[in-house]
Amino acid sequence: MATLWNKGTAAAGPVEQFTVGNDRVLDLKLAKYDVQGSLAHITMLNSIGLLTDSELSVLKDALNDIADSIRAGEFALEPDVEDIHSQVELLLTRRLGEVGKKIHSGRSRNDQVLVDIKQFLKDELLQVRGEVLELFRKLQELSERHKDVLLPGYTHGQIAMPSSFGLWFGAYAESLVNDMYMLHGAFRVVDRNPLGSAAGYGSSFPLDREMTTRLLGFASPDCNSVAAQLSRGKSEMCVASALGSIALTLNKFASDCCQYMCPNFGFIRFPDSLTTGSSIMPHKKNPDVWEMVRGKCNRILACENEISMLCSNMPHGYHRDSQLLKDVLFPVLELMHDCLRITVYMLDHIEVRKDILDSALYEHLFTVEEVNRRVLAGVPFRDAYRQVGVEVNQGRFHYSGGELHHTHLGSIGNLCNDRIADLMASASAWN
Repeated sequence: MATLWNKGTAAAGPVEQFTVGNDRVLDLKLAKYDVQGSLAHITMLNSIGLLTDSELSVLKDALNDIADSIRAGEFALEPDVEDIHSQVELLLTRRLGEVGKKIHSGRSRNDQVLVDIKQFLKDELLQVRGEVLELFRKLQELSERHKDVLLPGYTHGQIAMPSSFGLWFGAYAESLVNDMYMLHGAFRVVDRNPLGSAAGYGSSFPLDREMTTRLLGFASPDCNSVAAQLSRGKSEMCVASALGSIALTLNKFASDCCQYMCPNFGFIRFPDSLTTGSSIMPHKKNPDVWEMVRGKCNRILACENEISMLCSNMPHGYHRDSQLLKDVLFPVLELMHDCLRITVYMLDHIEVRKDILDSALYEHLFTVEEVNRRVLAGVPFRDAYRQVGVEVNQGRFHYSGGELHHTHLGSIGNLCNDRIADLMASASAWN
């Protein structure tokens, strides 16, 4: 197998297979970032006199050709090549001979993979940000459209107080604001340049790390070279934590939808084409999409813990265990994209029921309204509470207060959607 570390003695076949694992597949996601990192690195090497202008020119041409093949979907790791770094250097050496071998001066695969992963994660986080914003706008639209449609509120799974579809949709929109703060925090953690930290202890070459930071579009360098290596695992865990925050929001929303679709509730429905049936019960319309969102979000939530367990007993410096982080995080990013997209798609087709509270089932939903009505009429709260409780227990309770008047900030009569939109605009402005 072609490796960058080979010094004349090849690893045994089973060792290669065990240690390389799934890297050859996952590294294809990093291919364009490896080229970008190499372009920045050779530009810097030229500036400090380790590459001539002509060498820089031919290396850039060759790297740009590799980048073109990646964009065209024609790039692949050859069967005997260990990873993306080895493949790129192999192609350069085949084309340019000795010049291709100079590209690795002043860096290690350790800082190479860190650069690749951090650039990859930045792009992934930006994509998730866009998907979260799309879902946020959909939830706010539904909140405004259905703001006057009442809905039973529940605590402990029991009928509690009046809510509304406007309040329900709007609640999940605002929850996404908090998720966006988490997402931005993760972005700031990964938006730092490790290139030049090499194997974790820098280099005797006069590397210009500020230059590569600018060229690669990072906000700042990882200053301490050991700290740069310590960011492996920490970066992934921060991203997993942010994804977990979004997943928790989606998980709860999906659970609500599963419950609300049940005929015993019947609060919402979706076209038959978006539900599934039973092989034995002709009447069934199952919420499979929402159940899968719920389940996949549980897997996303588990990711942070798996990463922390992988990294928690490593001394500083690089260890091969870190390679497994890609196996854990990369599939979870795909799950996150899938869940966000399908949630928006489903909400494009949601139908809400507008006569829910006409049912006598929800008579007790208004006990607090009645207590408050009596308090406003001068009855002390504890006396009003006791009176209404007795009436409920004796089967005599009836609410005759008429329309609801909830006007305080964040209530069903004052959803504050404009204010929440301003919060999201601020939370999602990462520049």
